[in-house]
Amino acid sequence: MQNRQASIDAKWTIIKLLKWATSYFNTHDIERPRAEAEILLSHALKLQRIDLYLRYDQPLYDEDLKRFKGLVKRRIKREPVAYIVGVKEFWSMDFAVTKDVLIPRPETEFLVEAALDLLLVGSSSDSILMPKRILELGTGSGAVILALASMRPGHRFFATDRMWAAARTARKNAVRHGLENNVALICADWFSPFVPKQCAFDMILSNPPYVPSRLIGGLQPEIAGYEPASALDGGEDGLSCLNHIIGHAHLYLRSKGALLLEIGDDQKNDVERIADGCGAYEHIACIKDYSGYDRVVQMRKK
Repeated sequence: MQNRQASIDAKWTIIKLLKWATSYFNTHDIERPRAEAEILLSHALKLQRIDLYLRYDQPLYDEDLKRFKGLVKRRIKREPVAYIVGVKEFWSMDFAVTKDVLIPRPETEFLVEAALDLLLVGSSSDSILMPKRILELGTGSGAVILALASMRPGHRFFATDRMWAAARTARKNAVRHGLENNVALICADWFSPFVPKQCAFDMILSNPPYVPSRLIGGLQPEIAGYEPASALDGGEDGLSCLNHIIGHAHLYLRSKGALLLEIGDDQKNDVERIADGCGAYEHIACIKDYSGYDRVVQMRKK
């Protein structure tokens, strides 16, 4: 204890370090510099963010300074904060994330909201006796399917991801939130574990790769340099995975079952054209996010 106390650097208190990191991030064009400084410092000190202000005048140990500065260096190299701290909040739930999975985005919560709305509309007095079967394709961290399972525990949930590391992360998150017995997580490609017409689902949803291949290199360095390309790359026109899902989902849906897809903000017309051309769907509609961008397309099997 005496050795640790002797290593305190009285020059650096929590508030001084926050101010320094905020200024440093500003000079490197890091978005949300104060918030990201708080997240990294609270992680380095193993504190809640509110504790930074409750202990604002607390001097820091040399080892804490070294640990925090190491995190700052990683962020300056444009590594996303979520990968640095290993966790990302989504739907008021904390999810473990690794470089094997896409970082959950706030706009993907619209996919969860749309699914919850449809499940509420489809509920009835016998919903407990007749639970719905819901499948997510390409689950990644498991954020979407686990958010749904946390809100509608009476239903049966399934999720696939072809990457073993992603499926393992999703499993870790299921255990983290006590949902490991509520969601069946399968390492497989799209619909491959299921037999058409024998495995009928009431709802299928996905946030598939939908970025055109040629545009990935021009995305923010945090995305292009760190997030898995397999979770972003939607082929030459960005529609490859969307086309595949729409073309096959009706084989695995019950009559009037719902398909929900997150899309790029300029893909509404193309996705509606694909769905119309398939001839298996009706009530095709698009939901906008809070920024006014087309975000989720939903449709029902005829």
